[in-house]
Amino acid sequence: MVNPWLAIEAGADPAERIRTVRRAHEAFLADGSVLPPVRQVVADSWRRSARAHAASDGPAPIELDEPALRSYRDAHPLARAMPVFRELLGAIAHDGAHLLAVCDPQGRLLWVEGHPGVVRCAERMNFVAGARWDERHAGTNAPGTALAADHAVQIFAAEHYNRWVQPWTCAAAPLHDLRTGRLLGAVDISGGDHLASPHSLALVQATARAAEAHLASCARALGVRLTALGRDEALLVRDGERLRLGRRHSEIVLLLARHPDGLTGDQLSVLLYGEREMRPVTLRAELSRLRQLVGPLLHSRPYRLDRPVETDLDVVERELAAGDPAAALDAYPGPLLPSSEAPGIRRLRAALEDRIRRALLAARDPDQLRAWSRTPWGEHDLEVWEALVDALPERSPARTASRAAAGRLRIAYGLPGGS
Repeated sequence: MVNPWLAIEAGADPAERIRTVRRAHEAFLADGSVLPPVRQVVADSWRRSARAHAASDGPAPIELDEPALRSYRDAHPLARAMPVFRELLGAIAHDGAHLLAVCDPQGRLLWVEGHPGVVRCAERMNFVAGARWDERHAGTNAPGTALAADHAVQIFAAEHYNRWVQPWTCAAAPLHDLRTGRLLGAVDISGGDHLASPHSLALVQATARAAEAHLASCARALGVRLTALGRDEALLVRDGERLRLGRRHSEIVLLLARHPDGLTGDQLSVLLYGEREMRPVTLRAELSRLRQLVGPLLHSRPYRLDRPVETDLDVVERELAAGDPAAALDAYPGPLLPSSEAPGIRRLRAALEDRIRRALLAARDPDQLRAWSRTPWGEHDLEVWEALVDALPERSPARTASRAAAGRLRIAYGLPGGS
């Protein structure tokens, strides 16, 4: 079976493939038709690029200036993987024919390294650190398409949506946090037509897997992590061991993680049960069962955890504090312990959701607003739908559909202005 993620099958003539794909590209730009021999992954990407109104000519936009770029990438998880990227791809990147690039989940290039002459060539199309190379901003390209498809991919010459990029061939692979599955970004090698081989794709895939393993090892050394967003039973990872907690234990561990100085029994009881009258033995029994699971991680007098526990809630809050609602949205798979009725959890859940909403409403980015409105927790959010209407172009079909959705919600809520 032919690998659909490889650009050229064995024995194909690269020059002839470039000619036929270029003709297909021109036909697509003219009337939206996709002709053979365009691969399905490329056809899908061209369509996404067209729907996003990506430029078919011209340089990619630069989104982060030097101070913002330096601050952002120094704090990015992939910074810890750069030694792996340089060890496995560094020699190739400095051989005079290739570039090594690493981007974040939004397609922002964080590092672009290679021979100075090749770097200067790439600068002409803004393939530089700080530029935005997701499909929406740069069209079909290896790092952007790898992020969109969540799969390693080669993009060969005229398969690029933007004509400025068509002299290049690239291979890229996405990277994930192995503990949570969260997309962290992508690693890419770019160069000439010779990269359209199985070896380049296998190389970036192997590099991505090595980097993921390295980051997982670093995380184990850093301590304990709790994943509680979008799930009723939290996942506790400690020294490489994964433990799925029951619902009450999930609430207790999360509350103690948020109160590193500890809580008295009365304080913890109020956060778990509210003003309901509960016998102290009920809480002590829950804590006793939890201690059997987590051992010395749980201390008493006051109740506390014996080391810092990073939560996925912390990750989202950091992105919001950094002024990056797109990254916060990417790190937010759903409400915090959504079935929990514990007052302390409900307050945390509501506060986080409100912070994300406020950041999205302030940014007024239509893609982010649309992403929120399509979730189970955002589909009935009238304020977001109305903001989406305002953010979309006047004659956009999406604006018409969004206005209709907002009107239906206004009717459902008994508000004036529904239609």
